[in-house]
Amino acid sequence: MFARACYLGVALALAPLCAQASQWPEPASPVVPEADGYVVIPNVAKAPTTKTTYRAVWNATQGADTANHILPALNMAGSELNALGASGVPVSNAKFVVVFHGDAMDGILDDAHYRAKFGVPNPNLSVLSAMKKAGVELYVCGQNMAFAKIDPATISPLVTVASDALLVLMEYQNSGYALMDF
Repeated sequence: MFARACYLGVALALAPLCAQASQWPEPASPVVPEADGYVVIPNVAKAPTTKTTYRAVWNATQGADTANHILPALNMAGSELNALGASGVPVSNAKFVVVFHGDAMDGILDDAHYRAKFGVPNPNLSVLSAMKKAGVELYVCGQNMAFAKIDPATISPLVTVASDALLVLMEYQNSGYALMDF
């Protein structure tokens, strides 16, 4: 009986904390619906602002954890576009670049080749389309494609073949873009 009373006392004491946690608004994904959403939190330090141009280059090397999930770099770049959109910052304030090489190259295959390799539709294609619409530049490493013997005709036409991923990453970093590594 005493243990039950103690348990009830602890539960009642924690109830206000649990209630506060459930008061968070749902995350919003206004720009890239497939990517993680963003919760606008009032009165925080360093909130997104229309006075800033956000420059970032994503080094996309990781493949998705399963064939029906999007690439980590696309999820993170998309979530930052969602952060800006949910905060009222125009996507024109985002100067984003994604550079694909390594295992991430599977995620940019056209749907026919992705289905042939993984047996499911490519979930990344709608994300690539939303990003392109938002002005994101999308590149794949030509060197990696050449060494892996990947036919450029098998990748999404939304992605541009660059000569070398590392040179593209250096170029954007030298121009003041923050490096995001996924």
